[in-house]
Amino acid sequence: MSEHNLRTVTVNQIGYAADSRKTAMFTGEGQKFRVIHEDTGEVVFTGQTGEKRADPASGVKVHAGDFSEVTAAGRYRIEAEDGGVSAAFVIGDKPYHELQQGLLKAFYFYRCGTELDEAFAGPWGHKACHLSEGIVYGQPGLTLDSCGGWHDAGDYGKYSGPGAKAVADLLLAYELYPSAFSSSVPIPESDGVTPDVLLECRVELDWLFKMQESGTGGVYHKLTTLSFPGLDVMPEDDTAELYFSPVSATATGDFAGVMAMAARIYKPFDEAYANRCLEAARRAWEWLESHPQVPGFKNPPEISTGEYGDDTDTDERYWAAAELYRTTGEEVYHQALQALAQLSFPKYSLGWGDMGGYGTFAYLLNGEAAAETALYASLKEGLLAEAERLLHQSREDGYRISLLEEDYIWGSNMLVMNNAMLLLAAEHFSGDDAYADCALDHLHYLMGRNVLDISYVTGFGDRPVMNPHHRPSVGDNLEAPVPGLVSGGPDRGLHDEYVAEHLQGRPAAQCFADHDLSYSTNEVTIYWNSPAVFVTARFNQQA
Repeated sequence: MSEHNLRTVTVNQIGYAADSRKTAMFTGEGQKFRVIHEDTGEVVFTGQTGEKRADPASGVKVHAGDFSEVTAAGRYRIEAEDGGVSAAFVIGDKPYHELQQGLLKAFYFYRCGTELDEAFAGPWGHKACHLSEGIVYGQPGLTLDSCGGWHDAGDYGKYSGPGAKAVADLLLAYELYPSAFSSSVPIPESDGVTPDVLLECRVELDWLFKMQESGTGGVYHKLTTLSFPGLDVMPEDDTAELYFSPVSATATGDFAGVMAMAARIYKPFDEAYANRCLEAARRAWEWLESHPQVPGFKNPPEISTGEYGDDTDTDERYWAAAELYRTTGEEVYHQALQALAQLSFPKYSLGWGDMGGYGTFAYLLNGEAAAETALYASLKEGLLAEAERLLHQSREDGYRISLLEEDYIWGSNMLVMNNAMLLLAAEHFSGDDAYADCALDHLHYLMGRNVLDISYVTGFGDRPVMNPHHRPSVGDNLEAPVPGLVSGGPDRGLHDEYVAEHLQGRPAAQCFADHDLSYSTNEVTIYWNSPAVFVTARFNQQA
């Protein structure tokens, strides 16, 4: 996408809630604009943008135009006096409902080991895949059931830590915003009793049980083939042998955290299942206790699939202790958490490699009465300080998001959505809706109000991503990709050959290519979708 064909008026291509602040971003010369009803051609609002400001991350001068006065439901576009025209968008009561449903349905499309049939998958179905037992690396005579769960990303690997992060986001979304999940997606298991989000998470949890080593309680780091298949290989055609990579402390800590969390959330729906989750979490914790010093995971020599290496497991242990304490109330876990909290590690991060934020959320959500007073106060103060930092950065940014130039890394859209999650947590604990307004600006960016005028979610918006680095979307010979997938977004490091060849010298926020060869900017993963579900759920709550 070259600079000369960037649209000069950008909006959230889905739309805006009727009672919300509505802002479009302009990069053209003129400052006057008008809002036009798509069906009637009527001009319903005229306005003027604010002052132009240089935005180093995007490489353009940006000015904002507010049209919050438009509240009537309908479909609109914006025209600028220099001839720039925005995408069409909706104003309505719950404009992000279908988006949330699509972001959640994506997890069904990521399923492994089961046929995706036309009734639920439409044209994007495929046969059951990866049904064979996996070989335990280093024990060639030992094979185990490895079926189920979700493919991690554009490849077919399945990874314990990233899977736990994705499930945690979805369970937190349900816990904080349950009314946003009242509608069926639907998925094959929909029963009108258990919310679909919990039924879908159970698919991954059921697979995670298989990743726990039976004798020790430790958790295998990942399940993959030795190397990635070709980009056009469909899931059922990826028939190379599967390997359980060795147990890691990070995978075991993440497993303990998410299983303890699941035990609490599933208890009203299936007590036996909740008990199974808690028992698995306890066994994982016992492994962690008996392995206090463990080297970070490294790929075995023959395995070249995603490493998800992480040399620090303090954050995963902290999350595990927090969730086990919250679920059981047992002081042994509280003591462990307090000891871990004294150590130095990121306590507000929500990335697959830095999971401390989940431990902090769990401790704060458990309430002040059950907490050590000084620790609770310190963690809450730190969370709100981090949210204030993000709020300040967003107000300085031309597109009103919290990323600095150096933050446009591989998977920058995960940062966009994780930061929005943290802002919403700050809203929850403070009651200050300024944090929610800022989080909504992050969703606006994801859905098209960005310098490239692109919706980073397949199948949604006027100009969505069309060519993700996603094997089923490449191999199925359909023009449209699997819908509802969040693309990784701009990566100023230009970490793949395609963008290194085509995007040299671009500003950070323009370092993106909608091309299936660009795995560093246009891959998709479950843990980029999961925080996006959380954020949309906040704005889809029932009144």
